[in-house]
Amino acid sequence: MKKVVNGLQLFGKSLFAPILILPIIGLFIAFGNVFGNGNLAQYIPFLENPLIQNTGKFISSSAVSILQNLALIFAVGIPIGLAKKDKGYAALTGLVTFVIFINAMHQILNLTGRLVAPEQMQLSGQAMVLNVQVLEMGVFSGILLGALVGILHNKYCDTEFKGVMAIYSGHRFVAILAIPSAMILGALAAEFWPFVQDGITTVASGIKNLGVVGLLIYGFLERILIPTGLHHLVYTPFLYTELGGVANIGNEIIYGARNIYFAEMADSSIKVLSSTVNWDARGLSKMFGLMGAALAMYVTADKKKKTIAKAILLPAAFTSFLLGVTEPLEFAFLFTAPILFVLHAVLSGVGMMLLSIFNVHAIGANGFIDFLLYNLPLGTTKSNWPMFILVGLLMATIYFLLFRFLILKLNLKTPGREDDTVATDTNQLANSEAAASSVAANNSPSALGATIVDALGGKANIENVDNCYTRLRLILKDPNAVDEQTLKQTGSKGIIKSGNNVQVVYGLNVKSVRDQVDQQLGGI
Repeated sequence: MKKVVNGLQLFGKSLFAPILILPIIGLFIAFGNVFGNGNLAQYIPFLENPLIQNTGKFISSSAVSILQNLALIFAVGIPIGLAKKDKGYAALTGLVTFVIFINAMHQILNLTGRLVAPEQMQLSGQAMVLNVQVLEMGVFSGILLGALVGILHNKYCDTEFKGVMAIYSGHRFVAILAIPSAMILGALAAEFWPFVQDGITTVASGIKNLGVVGLLIYGFLERILIPTGLHHLVYTPFLYTELGGVANIGNEIIYGARNIYFAEMADSSIKVLSSTVNWDARGLSKMFGLMGAALAMYVTADKKKKTIAKAILLPAAFTSFLLGVTEPLEFAFLFTAPILFVLHAVLSGVGMMLLSIFNVHAIGANGFIDFLLYNLPLGTTKSNWPMFILVGLLMATIYFLLFRFLILKLNLKTPGREDDTVATDTNQLANSEAAASSVAANNSPSALGATIVDALGGKANIENVDNCYTRLRLILKDPNAVDEQTLKQTGSKGIIKSGNNVQVVYGLNVKSVRDQVDQQLGGI
């Protein structure tokens, strides 16, 4: 079972490479809408200038084109996340393999006479991918090929041959294995994907038939799996496949909640965003719910420890509200009061359910900065964002009342309520980022990197180092060798262990931490 969980964690981590690039695309679409949206021009006259309008449309239309090539993004991005070394070669192999795959599928469809006329493609489940007519698999094809290449790369990239065969060693041998594998998978997909498609449609229909209860379950699972790192496996299919909805926009069939609202943002003929946007309304708890939770933890803190509680909660709350990065705040109570985290997961689902009940269709995937950039240019008709805020304030109130009640009723040890024996540890946590900054400033990144490596059991104990948006992700030979107290002093906000997989939460500065660790390890 541990191997399965470890494998899922590794796969979930690999999804970060393609997933984290897509919000950037969304920001460009939103930026284009600021200048090219007629609704906003009514209030800001200078935006009516044709040059400004055309520039805005140029930016948004150029960025939205990536939605038709998401499978390629995943096919290249996942090997980057999975590969333990030579990530560039893994990505290149992913690209080559994907092109081989779609052409193999096309050839089977062509040889068996199943290619349809262009005007019939949408009804028959076919589409053009990189100018190749194939079955519409969405991002599933990219995920399949990316995972295949990642596995083959890690297993065979160190293979060495001698003599005249030496040229086919290493990553070239990976390509030798991946190319025929892609041909076989392309042929199999041409035969069996329609059956898989029927299954996916059945699942999507089942979830839709659950109505608002489906959103409740989805929101709960997406949050409750945060500590395991498996939450990406919950929301990714809804954001980028037909599980999250299907829409015909600009003569294109668009799959997935996020893809749909990105396309609708860039299409001026769309007057109201689709209700599928609520599958990506995870920002409701990030922007509002956790603010109520943080306030509850602050007001229930002991009077003598409110300063410490404020030092922990205030920056974490602002990070969650503005940017949608929740781990620093969630980890403030996850381990000391896990019942609150379960409540948080339930309320996350409740909030998404309420958005559907009140027919709210604003874009709220992350923090308040994204929320403003995405929704304001669209206007209140296309994106009824004021209702999103009202529901958010309601959820903040509910969070505050329930968190405060449970903390006091059960005497939960949230920040500022710890026993005196652990008060020193809390104070160290509150000042951990300052301590880490001091180390980095005084003696270079190597001092901090060396401290972290030592706390992880030394270089010999570390098999692999990677990072996602907020966490340092490691594979250790002996997870029990980790010195958690020292890691806290370097700025860590929490440590999660699952078998040999260890995640150390650092927040938004994790990339800097990763670079310093890499320097100390010599590029492991």
